[in-house]
Amino acid sequence: MKTPQKILYEATMTAEGGRDGRARSDDGNLDVALVVPKELGGPGGSGTNPEQLFGAGYAACFLGAVKLVARTRKISLPIETTVSAKVGMGPVEVGYALAVELVVAMPGLDQGLANEILEGAHERCPYSNATRGNIEVKLTAVT
Repeated sequence: MKTPQKILYEATMTAEGGRDGRARSDDGNLDVALVVPKELGGPGGSGTNPEQLFGAGYAACFLGAVKLVARTRKISLPIETTVSAKVGMGPVEVGYALAVELVVAMPGLDQGLANEILEGAHERCPYSNATRGNIEVKLTAVT
């Protein structure tokens, strides 16, 4: 288990109503309606869900790690570099589990170099460190 030497930043989110309620940050900057997707037996419609929120956080954090690795290796990333997180959820023996694919687009970059950047980012990203050994995370570099 990896534990931070010291906490540099802490976010607090509060959910009410479960998958069909609301989630709010303590600073008021994030306030979202939660809706169960049709695929999970809910009504779908306007709102988000835990999988989308997890994906947004993981994608943003992983892109930060990609930029860090590129910067430390003095590699110029294409301005169009993006990270898409595909977050799936399904049953396991007891309960449910997540599976993630991180698709990193680095147009024009050499494929081998892009793969190296992804591996370095996966070692540094806090989300990757939190999920390592717990869920499947597939890395895909698109150049």
